[in-house]
Amino acid sequence: MTAITEAQLQPLLQAVTDPGSGRTLGDSKALRTVRVDGADVSVDIELGYPAASQHASLRAAVIAAARALPGVGNVSVSISTKVVAHAVQRGVQLLPGVKNIIAVASGKGGVGKSTTAANLALALAAEGAKVGVLDADIYGPSQPTMLGTSGRPETLDGQTMEPHIAHGLQVNSIGFLVDDDQAMIWRGPMATQALEQLLRQTRWQELDYLVVDMPPGTGDIQLTLSQRVPVTGAVIVTTPQDIALIDAKKGLKMFEKVGVPILGIVENMAVHICSNCGHAEHIFGAEGGQKMATQYGTVLLGSLPLAMNIRAQADSGRPTVVAEPDSEAAGLYRALARKVAVKIAGQGKDYSSKFPSISISKGT
Repeated sequence: MTAITEAQLQPLLQAVTDPGSGRTLGDSKALRTVRVDGADVSVDIELGYPAASQHASLRAAVIAAARALPGVGNVSVSISTKVVAHAVQRGVQLLPGVKNIIAVASGKGGVGKSTTAANLALALAAEGAKVGVLDADIYGPSQPTMLGTSGRPETLDGQTMEPHIAHGLQVNSIGFLVDDDQAMIWRGPMATQALEQLLRQTRWQELDYLVVDMPPGTGDIQLTLSQRVPVTGAVIVTTPQDIALIDAKKGLKMFEKVGVPILGIVENMAVHICSNCGHAEHIFGAEGGQKMATQYGTVLLGSLPLAMNIRAQADSGRPTVVAEPDSEAAGLYRALARKVAVKIAGQGKDYSSKFPSISISKGT
C-alpha cells in the first residue's frame, strides 16, 4: 500500500468550505497544519472569528474530505479561534484591552437597538469570544436593566473602573453611576466627556469585541464616538418601516463620512407571529432592511421577529440568548453574531502595535 502524504491531503482539505464564512479553508488560510502518522491524520484549523456552534459541521466536512483519499484511517481535527485586532479609522489608536469595537446604532429610538446590542454581545460570547458591552446612551441607559446588573463600579487603583460582569460579559454604563430616576441634564460636551471617560477609564480585560450600544440619532455623542474612538465597524439597526429607514440611512452615512466600515444592517421587528394562533404579519412593512442594504452596497445581517418573549426577557435582565439558548430567536441572534464576526475577520488587520515608535531628537 502506498504511504499517505501531506501533499496528497493538502488540496483535499484546502477545498473544504467553512460553513460559517462560506469560504474554503485555503482561501481563508485557516488550515494550519496537517500531520500524517502511518494511516492516521491530524489536522489543525484556526478560525479568525468565534463560531463554536459550527465546529461540529466543519470537523465532519474535514474528516469526510480526508477520508476521500484511499488508505486514510483515523482523522482527528482540532479547531481553535484567534480573534485579532482590525484596522480602525485613520489616526485613532486602539483601546488597551480591546481588540475590536462594534458600534450598534440606529437613526431613531424605539427600533430595538439596545435589545439587539445585548443579544449580539451574548451571542458572540456563546460562540466563544471574550465580549464587553459599553452602554453609550448617556441620557437613557438601558443595558443595566437588560443585563440584570446594578451597583457602582469598583476601583482597584483609584483611577480606573472595574467592569460589571453579567452573563459572562464585561459591562459598564452611566446607569451604574446615577440613580434610576435621575435625569442627565447635560449639554453635548459634558455628555461626550462622560462617554470618553466610561470608555477609556474602564479596565477592559482582553476583549475580542466591545459592543457599544449607541444612543439614537446622529448628534454630538455619535460624532465623538465615530471620530475619536477606534471603531472596527458599525451595525445599523432599523425596522422595515419607511420612517425608521429614513433615519437609519442618516446614521449609516455618518459612519461612512468618518471612515467607519458598515458591517451590515439588522432588520428588527421584521414580522410579528401571533402567540395565540401563529399568524404572521408584517406590521412595520416588509423587506425594508434588504432594500436599504442593496441601496447602500452593504449586507442584511439578519431579520428578527417582533416577539413578546424577546421584550419580556430583556426587561427581566435575561435576554433571549441566555434565557432560551436553544430557541429559534436565539439561533437568529447567533447567526447574526457569526456574520458580524466574519465581516470583521475579513477586514484589514491592525499593524500599529507591530512597529516600534520612532522619536527623532536634535543632535548636540
